[in-house]
Amino acid sequence: MNNFKFEALNHLNFEYLNDLSEAELAENTIKKMKVDQFPGFPCRITLEDAQIDEMVFLLNYDFHNVSSPYRASGPVFVRANQLTKTYAQNEIPVMFNHRLLSIRGYNKEAMMIFADVSEGQFLKDKLLQILENPEIEYIHLHNAKPGCFNCTVKRI
Repeated sequence: MNNFKFEALNHLNFEYLNDLSEAELAENTIKKMKVDQFPGFPCRITLEDAQIDEMVFLLNYDFHNVSSPYRASGPVFVRANQLTKTYAQNEIPVMFNHRLLSIRGYNKEAMMIFADVSEGQFLKDKLLQILENPEIEYIHLHNAKPGCFNCTVKRI
């Protein structure tokens, strides 16, 4: 069986946000927002939807910092004052259950060799199927409609 593990972004990369003034946030094109709908603000360090009235930061993040034409950055939400959440082998974070997802598989050279979309409720079976291809080293999940990066899924 091919096993996988969800990898949230490391909170240490975002701790500085909590100490920035409104002016410093603006200078760095970072938005501090109060959550006004649930679900709708998926945190990339907990892989959970932020709760109503919680504070989140929206910023551009270099999530695929590789030597490949597929190097990429884009907008991500991170909740204020949160620690990185870890997930068990083959555990799917709840926030993916209600999303249409773009699934992108990459090889050792960070080249995309697989792409598809799936409803989140079918994600576990889809990931296991994708990982049957031994060339796929890791997978990126994006929200299919807005295209925003969610997380990396690693083969284990």
